[in-house]
Parts: sequence; structure tokens; C-alpha cells
Amino acid sequence: MAIECLVVRRLCLNGYHMRKLAKIAWLTCMMLVLASVNASAKGVKEESSEFDWSPVIDAIIDVESEGNAKAVDKSGKSCGILQITPVMVKECNRIQEKRKSKKRYSLEDRFSVKKSKEMFVLFQSFYNPQNSIERAIRLWNGGIGFSKLATQKYFEKVMSKMK
Repeated sequence: MAIECLVVRRLCLNGYHMRKLAKIAWLTCMMLVLASVNASAKGVKEESSEFDWSPVIDAIIDVESEGNAKAVDKSGKSCGILQITPVMVKECNRIQEKRKSKKRYSLEDRFSVKKSKEMFVLFQSFYNPQNSIERAIRLWNGGIGFSKLATQKYFEKVMSKMK
């Protein structure tokens, strides 16, 4: 009788543990499914709200380099169609790192039209998530702590190219 009770008890415990493991497995799967759905929904939202920076970028390119991808300023620090500085490249890489992206930009990427535009959009997405055209232009000229007064002429110049 005692042996039978031990066997029955052992089977019950195993059944209990199996049910518990099954429940944990089910909950884990549900969490993964929900996380996947959430990530998909977030991706759709970001794609559908993607802002078209083309008119702003084209105007800034016209002001900065007149479309010359090989342009270098007198100091030799600002290069390419958007006259990107080493500090901007470093900041874009910092943003990428913060977003857990493995992608990084090099100083040579400033001469690439495509990569220069990517850096512009990346910078705007981080410091100008509301997609303000005025803020985008002033940020590009004056940096993160821009002053409206100091960036006014540049802002007007870029806006005149957009019309």
C-alpha cells in the first residue's frame, strides 16, 4: 500500500510539473507573439508616417554645395553635397549606437550622395521627430543648440530655394 501511494504520488507530481511547464511554455509563446505583433505594428506606424524630406534636402544641397558631391569648404572640415562635418558623422554614429544599430558612417561617406542624405534623415529623426521644416533647416545650420537669430539668414536662403 505504501509503495502504491509513493508511485501514485510520484505520477501526480510529474503530472503537476508537466502542467506547470506546459503553462509556462504557453505563456512564453504568447509573450513572443504579442511582442512580434507589437513590433510589426510599430514598424507599420513608422513606415506610414515617414516624412518626405526631399524638398528640404534639395534646397539645402543647393545652398551648401550647389549639388557638388565633391565639395569641400575652405577649412576642409565640411564635405559633400550637404557639407557634413566630422562632428556630424560622429553624432550620427552615436544615434545609431543608441538605437542598437550596427550601421556606422565614415568620414568618406560624406562624399556619397545617398549616405549624406541618410545622415540628414537620421539626424532629423532623432532631434526633430515632429518633422518641422523650420527646425530641420535651423538644426542643420546651427546644430542642436541653434539660435534663431544666428540661423535666420540661412533659414531664409534655404526657404527661398524651396519655392
